[in-house]
Amino acid sequence: MADNIARVLADAIAPDPTRPLLTWYDDATGERTELSGATCANWVAKTANLLVDGVGLGPGDVAGVLLPPHWQTAAVLLGCWSAGLTVADAPGDVDVLFVAPARLAEADRWSAGDRYLLALDPFARPLREVPPGYGDFASEVRTHGDHFGAYPPDEPAQAELAARAAARAADLGLNPDTRVLIDVDRYPDPVDWLLAPLTASASTVLVAHPDPTRLGARADAERTTLTLP
Repeated sequence: MADNIARVLADAIAPDPTRPLLTWYDDATGERTELSGATCANWVAKTANLLVDGVGLGPGDVAGVLLPPHWQTAAVLLGCWSAGLTVADAPGDVDVLFVAPARLAEADRWSAGDRYLLALDPFARPLREVPPGYGDFASEVRTHGDHFGAYPPDEPAQAELAARAAARAADLGLNPDTRVLIDVDRYPDPVDWLLAPLTASASTVLVAHPDPTRLGARADAERTTLTLP
């Protein structure tokens, strides 16, 4: 079993980087975005390079992530873990903070050296206006490299997180042949919607604000083999 999250991602995409790894739906907006393993890895690498080369962070530093489940949130979380950062689970002092517009008020409870706002646009388009004190993630991340090789040394927190994800994947019956549909409103924990499928090398179809009348048709169209209960 991989002992850090960067290896979990690498192992998940290695057999076929062109295979759909993460497909994202938002029934409230009609959005659909599909990322292959290679595309996901590219976003993760750019995020990790932003953190390391752009902000000067690395192992031992801490990120705050005030983002809902989303394909861009997956890139941010995996980028943080790939760069060796710890993701905080409560407000406090952090080295970098990633925020969705709907959570700007909540961000005032966090002290951060650098702050990035994510519009969570379906096509990752830049924000039209950026509040003072924030960088536009979509604009800034694109300037960074497509490959990231400075993966962190093994460390207990990531090994524990990977072990939790592997245990959850086993509980859910996930394996490399699984294409799982997940209602992220019911399963907002990244261990459920992101890390457990990755650990099992499964493919995911994530749905936010799901329309119950459409889930069956979507499962057929996406050829999913499992829907989380």
